[in-house]
Amino acid sequence: MNMIKTGLCAAVLATCVGAFAQEATIRKNLGERVPQLQAIDEVIKSPMPGLYEVRVGTEILYTDVEGNFLIQGSLIDTKQRRNLTEERVEKLTAINFDSLPLKDAFTIVRGDGKRKLAVFEDPNCGYCKRFERDLQKVNNVTIHMFLYPILSQDSAEKSRHIWCTKDRAKAWQDHMVRDAAVVPAATCDTSAVARNLEFGKKYKITGTPTLIFADGSRVPGAINAQQVEKFLADAK
Repeated sequence: MNMIKTGLCAAVLATCVGAFAQEATIRKNLGERVPQLQAIDEVIKSPMPGLYEVRVGTEILYTDVEGNFLIQGSLIDTKQRRNLTEERVEKLTAINFDSLPLKDAFTIVRGDGKRKLAVFEDPNCGYCKRFERDLQKVNNVTIHMFLYPILSQDSAEKSRHIWCTKDRAKAWQDHMVRDAAVVPAATCDTSAVARNLEFGKKYKITGTPTLIFADGSRVPGAINAQQVEKFLADAK
């Protein structure tokens, strides 16, 4: 029995040593040959035999055991019809609702406000306006609205004026739902808007609207009220 245990331990140790050696080889070769890959965060085996995942931040690349070849693109599981790369990135960029910087958002409460939703939106986004109008049908929800001006300099100006308005929620809905012009407001501290942009960059929020539900579910793009209701129900 002791001999069997010793043999198993030796096998496990050899496997671990081999894995470390492979990772070291990949890091060394890619770091020397591709300057952008000198700071690799993680190297792990991919679901495809012989292929290794190389992670830099939230960017996913693939390579062979020697780091001689580099693949940029999606790894698809054809049997299960799953985009494994997309799933991995979604996991890496998942946002814990409780970790959201709510101080950098303004709040809209409807009904009892028991359900929670966070939204990142640009005031010049046509899809956001369509989404906002449909969102009026959703009740008993607290909406944390993050101004996220990524479309233009005008978006940034409008976001600053809305943030500096006394009633941010009213100014926002007047503009997005009722097509009212954004009224210039007195200067105030708008660093929250800049922090929203940094937060979005960190978590790969690349389009508006982007919705985040209480269970961490993340939805890029405009969805209708019925779909919002389903996500809110599932997030309980």
